[in-house]
Amino acid sequence: MRTCIILSIFFLSFGNLTAQQGKVTKKPRKTAAPFSWVSPLAEAKLEKLSLPKGLRHVTFQSPSMGIEIGYYIYLPPGYSGSDQHYPVVYHLHGGRPGSESKSIRLASFVDQAIKKGDINPTIYVFPNGGPMSWYNYPEKKQGLGEDVFVKELIPHIDKKWRTTGKASGRAIEGFSQGGRGTTRIMFAYPELFASAAPGGSGYEPEKRIQENEGWENKAVRFLPLGYNTWDLAEKYAGRKDRPELPILLWVGSKGFNYEFNLKFSDYLDELNVPHEKLIAEGVDHSALRWYGKRGLELMQFHQRNFKSRQKKQ
Repeated sequence: MRTCIILSIFFLSFGNLTAQQGKVTKKPRKTAAPFSWVSPLAEAKLEKLSLPKGLRHVTFQSPSMGIEIGYYIYLPPGYSGSDQHYPVVYHLHGGRPGSESKSIRLASFVDQAIKKGDINPTIYVFPNGGPMSWYNYPEKKQGLGEDVFVKELIPHIDKKWRTTGKASGRAIEGFSQGGRGTTRIMFAYPELFASAAPGGSGYEPEKRIQENEGWENKAVRFLPLGYNTWDLAEKYAGRKDRPELPILLWVGSKGFNYEFNLKFSDYLDELNVPHEKLIAEGVDHSALRWYGKRGLELMQFHQRNFKSRQKKQ
């Protein structure tokens, strides 16, 4: 009897030990870094990425918020030591909150295309979208993401760097959250750009905003009402004086919002808003992988429209 009790205790203890050893310990969640309007990558990380020499980090003073704002800018070969003026493309990053370092690896594709002669020398700017990434969101401290980009950064870039300084030499593109921002900005300010290319855009949450009085979810509400991609597209379509704006929607066929990008394209067709689509088959929700497959065609889309606009002047 005593032996049985000892064996039972042994097996019970062994079983508990085995169970403890078999437990899957959850790794502590990484806390997101606090948002900052100036967020360059550390030098060690930049070196590992082997980014082009023409890429640099710069800041400027925001007139409205009284703080420094960071951005990365890619200057093409030949910029230094010349007096030439260049067209400029603004790439709006995805995700929330904003950081000017999120999309800078795309500069390598631009640099290669210029050096191969596939596109003309062009400046690319990678801005910081603010705490709500490209939205004006007063609930967040210093949260004027759209106004800082449209009303402050663009004039700053034209003043500090040798851009053409005209809409005929200015383009906008963005991916995911940046695609949403690109879409809203291009329809709200079409006169500012020679071309616009929203990519992998979150048109499904924009639809929720439209249908739920500005509420994207239980915690986030965007105002004013009607300021979403769907309503802004309709408003643009109804303008009798609407400026010509070449539009390209780009998305990967494996992206989680692929279907809603097709729905938005159909919606633009219903509104008689001309646009093109560029789909990367087999590519998931990644601007980097999308650029790796079809990025040159996107870059050349902007180049064609720069030339077209210049001929009309």
